[in-house]
Amino acid sequence: MSKVLFFAIFALAAAFVACPGTSNAEETKPAMTTETKTLPKPQKSGLLPINGVNYYYAVYGKGEPLLLLHGGLGSTDMFAPILPKLAENRTVIGVDLQGHGRTALGDRPFSLQAIGDDMAGIVKALGYDTVDVMGYSLGGGVAFRMAVQHPEAVRRLVLVSTGYAADGFYDEMRPQQAQVSAAAAAYMKDTPMYKSYVAVAPHPEDFPKLLDALGNFMRQNYDFSADVPKLKMPVMLAYGDSDMYKPEHEIKFYQMLGGGLKDAGWMRENLSQNRLAILPNRTHYDVFFAPELTAAALPFLDGETRVKSWDEVVGEAE
Repeated sequence: MSKVLFFAIFALAAAFVACPGTSNAEETKPAMTTETKTLPKPQKSGLLPINGVNYYYAVYGKGEPLLLLHGGLGSTDMFAPILPKLAENRTVIGVDLQGHGRTALGDRPFSLQAIGDDMAGIVKALGYDTVDVMGYSLGGGVAFRMAVQHPEAVRRLVLVSTGYAADGFYDEMRPQQAQVSAAAAAYMKDTPMYKSYVAVAPHPEDFPKLLDALGNFMRQNYDFSADVPKLKMPVMLAYGDSDMYKPEHEIKFYQMLGGGLKDAGWMRENLSQNRLAILPNRTHYDVFFAPELTAAALPFLDGETRVKSWDEVVGEAE
């Protein structure tokens, strides 16, 4: 079985960047790679027991809190290229999801709903009432569930390369995702996903179990469309223009949130509170570290909505 096929199989997880960072938390491993020096040092980090899972977290920067959730088979470290920019004026709380990075898999079943509850628990345990949340791929699914199940804890929400239903993927991807299981572990030894996992995982021997957990998750034919209208907070959807999701699924998601239904109007009187960002020349596998992502997401997270009118622009030119 070729590496190319494995990259396709793990498309939903989509964690092809291996930039493991260091940790001073008990029971966690430092990563021995040259890339670690490019990562910001967390102001604090540690392990939090939440609902039977011992979650690793790391906090960077100062300012309004932003919970940052990574993609499958990755960790918070995969945001290394953009995390410094996010942390310039914000407190960024990175969490390694269940079974990922420095967080052990444990024996609890793997589900977006359960992990969404866990993220709300982590936010509360760290002393925050409300946070902004930005999640990519698997982390976007977790962020979606957190916002649906605990809307009081989420002020603004950014979903990067995230769908609301399994039929949003291109049709050929679903059979590939269905192949994920522990049986694939032996073929994964030379891939970045495996190398980044064993560099920091508290129990590297659990890698086959993680593949089984993700495989079981990816075989589910989920549809959260009924929950989309429950997202009352401002939401930004961000995708690469060559993402793994069908463009019509992305647009439908935006329309279900109330955007893209009519012209915004000369005075922006019909402008939705929600946003849709399609980043050019980006795919599902590189959109999460694109500088264009922070350029689009940060103004939204900061609540910036006003732009200069044509009259103002012309007036400045006179």
